[in-house]
Amino acid sequence: MDEKYFPEVIEEKWQKHWADTGVFEVEAAPGQPKFYCLEMLPYPSGRLHMGHVRNYSIGDALSWFKRLQGFNVLHPIGWDSFGQPAEQAAVKSGVNPRDWTEENIAYMRGQLKKLGISYDWRREIAAHTPEYYKFDQWFFLKMYERGLLYRKNTQVNWCETCATTLSNEQASGGLCWRCGKPVTKKDLEQWFVRITDYAEQLLNDMAEIEAGWPEKVLTMQRHWIGRSEGAFVDFEVAGLGDDKIRVFTTRIDTIYGVNAVVVAAEHPLIQENINGLPNSAAVIPFVAKVKAAKLIPKEPGAEEEKEGVNTGLFAVNPFSGEEIPVWIGNYVLMEYGTGAVMSVPAHDERDFEFATKYGLEIRQVITPDESNAAAETQHSALSTQHSAFTDYGVMINSNEWNGRTTAEAKREMAHYAEDKGFGEAAVTYRLRDWGISRQRFWGAPIPMIHCETCGMLPEKYENLPVRLPDNAPITGKGESPLAKVAEFVNVECPECGGAARRETDTMDTFVDSSWYYFRYCDPHNTDAPVTPEIAAYWTPVDQYIGGVEHAVMHLLYTRFWTKFMRDVGLVTFNEPVKRLMTQGMVVAETFYRTDGENKTWFNPDLVDIERDAKGKITSATASDDGQPVNIGAVEKMSKSKNNGVDPDAMVTAYGADAVRLFILFAAPVENDLYWKESGIEGGGRFLRRVYALVYRVREHLQQAPEVAPSEFDANAVALRRKTHQTIQRVTHDLERFQMNTGIAALMELSNTLGDFIASPHDATPANLYAVSEAVSSLTLMLAPFAPHAAEELWAALGHDGGILKTARWPVANAELAKKDELEIPVQINGKLRAKLTLAADISKEEMEAAAMNDDKVKSFLKGQTVVKVIVVPQRLVNIVLR
Repeated sequence: MDEKYFPEVIEEKWQKHWADTGVFEVEAAPGQPKFYCLEMLPYPSGRLHMGHVRNYSIGDALSWFKRLQGFNVLHPIGWDSFGQPAEQAAVKSGVNPRDWTEENIAYMRGQLKKLGISYDWRREIAAHTPEYYKFDQWFFLKMYERGLLYRKNTQVNWCETCATTLSNEQASGGLCWRCGKPVTKKDLEQWFVRITDYAEQLLNDMAEIEAGWPEKVLTMQRHWIGRSEGAFVDFEVAGLGDDKIRVFTTRIDTIYGVNAVVVAAEHPLIQENINGLPNSAAVIPFVAKVKAAKLIPKEPGAEEEKEGVNTGLFAVNPFSGEEIPVWIGNYVLMEYGTGAVMSVPAHDERDFEFATKYGLEIRQVITPDESNAAAETQHSALSTQHSAFTDYGVMINSNEWNGRTTAEAKREMAHYAEDKGFGEAAVTYRLRDWGISRQRFWGAPIPMIHCETCGMLPEKYENLPVRLPDNAPITGKGESPLAKVAEFVNVECPECGGAARRETDTMDTFVDSSWYYFRYCDPHNTDAPVTPEIAAYWTPVDQYIGGVEHAVMHLLYTRFWTKFMRDVGLVTFNEPVKRLMTQGMVVAETFYRTDGENKTWFNPDLVDIERDAKGKITSATASDDGQPVNIGAVEKMSKSKNNGVDPDAMVTAYGADAVRLFILFAAPVENDLYWKESGIEGGGRFLRRVYALVYRVREHLQQAPEVAPSEFDANAVALRRKTHQTIQRVTHDLERFQMNTGIAALMELSNTLGDFIASPHDATPANLYAVSEAVSSLTLMLAPFAPHAAEELWAALGHDGGILKTARWPVANAELAKKDELEIPVQINGKLRAKLTLAADISKEEMEAAAMNDDKVKSFLKGQTVVKVIVVPQRLVNIVLR
């Protein structure tokens, strides 16, 4: 052990030791408890950023902790290596996407190893390798066999910047998930997965993960799936033979208040009859206008003015027999529901707005229940025609249903519609099928073949993988590059042997990430995605760590994928992840200059900053020219804002352990972390202090007894108490991801230990034992946060072979950890009035008596009447006065 702490030397030494000994390599071991710790795999964009470092440091700390507790820990890593950025690089720089991707993987792998993250590198996977995407294609064929895949021409979400289609989830809010630019619409023939077949399971099975997943993620998924109970109702169209318009409604009880049926511009009824409609002269330009408007990118959340046109057609209300006009509305979407709605303006705000604009009849059919004050208020608003009455109540103007409550009527009217053959009770979902076609080269080829004679056919399993060619002309203009590679496209039909063409779209990269962690369990299997017996040992994942931004993309898709894997016999469970932790972002200050239209962003390292006494920036100038720059918001570190920090530079300057320690200490893991380089310096100082402390006592501790002596003096007892309290606290904090407070506890223990060593003490066996116990516990508990330093300290204490081979996580002695005294606050009517120092084992009655007899408390009670005394054992006394 060197006298001084040199992180670069220590970290290189122990990283080599870990690699040489394979200490993080594991195999399935039935009978041994396992723990599967997983972080979301990175896209190999070129460099790790501090968000990556935070994510992987959290997972690594937990993995070390669980290993030391005796678990067989699977902690793998891989690469989400297909995707559009590789093609952007090809267009911009003329590089081959494969070469670009693999160079980036090599660099980022080196960064992870330099950080010392404890991965089993034998299990490394990459989505762009044929060994991996072979099973993307295998899953595709299995889904096709089971009717879960179909191809249709439809209007899809289209990003002009990325030149590709997007699923609904990837275009949420009207913005592309990848580049953030507004999304338009485009007509394309696409492949879709029937994820909607699993909608009810996706909702119901949330009960299995409620205890381990953040409520915000589950809430987002529930909203996105959007279950609605209601009824389908068919409206016959007068003069069009058997044509009917089917609507879905959650409020069939309002059907006697329908004043129109409003359909989407793309509704088949309109498209098939557009030239023969009574009002075709107005309909044709309106439909064209609506379609054109959908191609124009819109700001997310922007409210489009509701517009419509009367088709001149009439539909028949199947309940009342009344003829009502058929309108086209720009707010009705073909891709949601049936593409048609019944307009009930008296009881729906949107319909009220539309009817008011176009002078349509507003007919009330629900009146408030007299016991419902809120409903009465809404009814008053309706009476002055300022808004709709949307609450439940009692039926009026509804023939034989008059007087029924809405709850009764909804149930009875749905049954009536079903009995009469013009409707049925139904459940619908907001969730749409998952469009997985992408007009890219750099993705898994879709294993389908088009033959003019035999139609569309799946590739044979024995021919998988359908390999990507080495090159393709990538233009970035939204066409499928594979269509221009003749040797890829032109094949023999597997059925008739004639000329045929391969599918030239590739799969959405979320296919790759929907099942990747199953592949980690069995990464070299050439026959199946995973061996069921191996999957049964390692999965479900015990702890998953990643960003909340994937709540309705990856995290929803992977839940669906697991259910499909269950259905084909690969796994036996419903949910892939037991516990999910969504970590906060790493944020930093931003600086820019603007020319009025464009902003040029400055890296904070290249800006000279002045701050006031509270740390607020008062001025900022560019380091190169001394001229002012604008102070932007504190935002997520990103390339676009140029406010990122290079992890390599931080590791070189301070060491990997200091970087990891800071990033786990600076904020609770679920909160955003505000970047301050001075925090890394603080982490480095703490490690140097602990290192110096161990260096000072290491030789003396060779004389420490292995078994605790029978007696300790008061100072040694205090040190032991602090040691065991710290073990309790750090263990608890790691289990609940409160890593910042766990590190704080280690700092407190090091201070107590340092004070004890600095004070004059005889080298008695009892004192040596207390110090040895504290030093060993401190070193082992440091391992999850700063593993290189911990390994070096453990070796200096005389242990050969490394921590994981020679140690287990320390276990607290509850008796030793007990406090002798407690500080008990005393409140009077909720305000703190005194603090009492009392025995730790004091009873509830004794706490009350001590509070009531305290002189300071008595001074507040003079002339007052005590109503009651609330005692929280070992924590608080609150005296309530009249």
